[in-house]
Amino acid sequence: MSNDSQGLVKGEAAMMLAPSGSASSQGPPLSPSTASKAPELPDELVQAGWSKCWSRRENRPYYFNRFTNQSLWEVPVLGQHDVISDPLGLNAAPAEGGDSNLGNGQRKRRSSEEQGGGPNSFKRAKVEPTTPISPSTPGVKPWSSAPEDKQAQSATPTTPSPAPAPYRPAVIYWDLDVQTNAVIREQAPASHHLPPHPEIELQRAQLVTKLRQHYHELCHQREGIDPPRESFNRWLLERKVIDKGHDPLLPSDCDPVISPSMFREVMNDIPIRLSRIKYKEEARKLLFKYAEAAKKMIDSRNASPESRKVVKWNAEDTMNWLRRDHSASKEDYMDRLEHLRQQCGPHVAAVAKDSVEGICSKIYQLSAEYSRRLRQTHLSLLQDPPTEACASPPQSRLVYCYPVRLAIPSPPLPRVELHFENDMACLRFRGEMVKVNRGHFSKLELLYRYSCIDDPRFDKFLSRVWCLLKRYQVMFGSGANEGSGLQGALPVLVFETLNRQFGVSFECFASPLNCYFKQFCSAFPDTDGFFGSRGPFLSFCPVSGSFEANPPFCEELMDAMVTHFEDLLDQSSEPLSFIVFVPEWRDPVTPALTRMEGSRFLRHQLSIPAYEHEYRSGSQHICKRDEMYYRAVHGTAVLFLQNDAGFAKWAPTPERLAELTAAYRASSTRISSLSSPGPAHISPGDRDSAPKTSDRTQSNVLSPSGHDDNNNNNNNNSSGDSGSSSSSPRDKVSTV
Repeated sequence: MSNDSQGLVKGEAAMMLAPSGSASSQGPPLSPSTASKAPELPDELVQAGWSKCWSRRENRPYYFNRFTNQSLWEVPVLGQHDVISDPLGLNAAPAEGGDSNLGNGQRKRRSSEEQGGGPNSFKRAKVEPTTPISPSTPGVKPWSSAPEDKQAQSATPTTPSPAPAPYRPAVIYWDLDVQTNAVIREQAPASHHLPPHPEIELQRAQLVTKLRQHYHELCHQREGIDPPRESFNRWLLERKVIDKGHDPLLPSDCDPVISPSMFREVMNDIPIRLSRIKYKEEARKLLFKYAEAAKKMIDSRNASPESRKVVKWNAEDTMNWLRRDHSASKEDYMDRLEHLRQQCGPHVAAVAKDSVEGICSKIYQLSAEYSRRLRQTHLSLLQDPPTEACASPPQSRLVYCYPVRLAIPSPPLPRVELHFENDMACLRFRGEMVKVNRGHFSKLELLYRYSCIDDPRFDKFLSRVWCLLKRYQVMFGSGANEGSGLQGALPVLVFETLNRQFGVSFECFASPLNCYFKQFCSAFPDTDGFFGSRGPFLSFCPVSGSFEANPPFCEELMDAMVTHFEDLLDQSSEPLSFIVFVPEWRDPVTPALTRMEGSRFLRHQLSIPAYEHEYRSGSQHICKRDEMYYRAVHGTAVLFLQNDAGFAKWAPTPERLAELTAAYRASSTRISSLSSPGPAHISPGDRDSAPKTSDRTQSNVLSPSGHDDNNNNNNNNSSGDSGSSSSSPRDKVSTV
């Protein structure tokens, strides 16, 4: 938080009384370190924010809670009644001593009244926060207190009340108590990452939005099509696999410049985008549109005479057939469309190739320029700009994995405002608001407490949470449910089984928002490291441990993941195990799946049938509870890659595999019957209605995994909507 906000908190503490009365002769409560002469409090009370302080006016000790600003004469008692579920304290345990029927707040007031206040005493009312947000305490740290709010509240004196109970999510989708078994070689702090700053994150958001708009305009102007849905998100993922630039999001140093992912997806939508077909009339209309668009395109481009001849003849033949035959079935139309694509597709692609390459090149060049501009602005904000340092020698000491540490200290961060709307925490900076539900906000507080070492007072917490949420919001796009597919996660029961049966304690692809364990790899070490991230998985080199890998469904990323797996397994003689969850795409099969099935480290392969298992939504931190899960419309392959020591320790025995299968089955039986974020309902018989040649790239690739790789959306368009991208068995989610 900024210096202004720090001064605000200190000013409030200075005006607040030590428990008995006037603030005129008393300064702010002493910190725990200044009261070190007195016996230390139990660890539970210290973790809850309590410290023992000395009242100079009363000349006796009292107890102060730094989270709630509550002060007591007696030793605080943990487990006081919850004012929400038990407002009268009927179920509260009686306190020790004669005042057994009085709470801490009442005992404090009685002591003050008996002592009496001096003629100059002025007791300022202590306003209790209405929203408990502190992770492990029974009260709230007043993050969102604004000066005008404090003035308005202080105008009406109120009596102190017991601290509100901490927020407890109705359902918890994580287990942050699991300790890691991942061992790595000790690493020096990352010197090439700049600490996050809200000003820079806001500029990055504006530039990425501008880049998306450029991409949309180029596709319209040059090819007359809308950009393939979420292709920009997958472009970001594919580029970051090979990017050597400094910006955490925008690619700036890639070879080759032309993105295979973006090129492939745009080419598959030329001359028109093929949607999933459900009825005969839709198939007939789509066939006519394709023939008309192919003929128009070949006439308007610089094509060879042979190409013009072939495309025109096939297009006119198709139109004549449509005029003659009105009794054809849906299958007849789809077969004819597939034949037309095979005949005209190569010629249409040849005339569009240079134009599409120009789109990919232009977007990359703009991204590199934006990245350079952001870097310069970011360096100007740092108090001590980084200098070129020689590479540190590799460390040989083996340690348990720990979060990424940044070598560059964080500058003072501007103030971020926090308020709550029902169950959502809303963080605002310069008019830009990001939201997260209260359960995940509490989770971020816990992760920050476990992982951050440079901000013990949580002064920078809200600014860093705002940067984190804004980064993922920008990466996924602003559309409804957009990008949530690249952050999907396994069901909780599956994670519990993986931990119990196979010792899994680490996620290779996750984020602070969707992780189950507190140790994970993610895409953005600069923003996520404060919340437990170990950095990008492709840069993470464990020596031993048991890992779960559920990558975003980007083929280039999955292929690089397999290469990294095999290198790690080949180099380590310690127990090392990777349990990999990837879509079982067979028509055509993906290179990553083929390589893993042929790997010498493959110990077992399990197949989970389509429509019989589910994933957690990537937008779980903002979606409704009944939209948390969705069924997968394709099978999922579970592969166990282990070296010899890992196989001996975590072998996929029939008993363990039966437990894993049962966990999937149990989780799928309680899936919500309401519509989940994803494509509209598609029966198994309709899955192959669209031509298969474009299934993989035109589909909405909604991944069950998470972050490093994260981003994609779900689509709520109907199956027959020609404006939506073509779907396939590779679509990650579907409403059931």
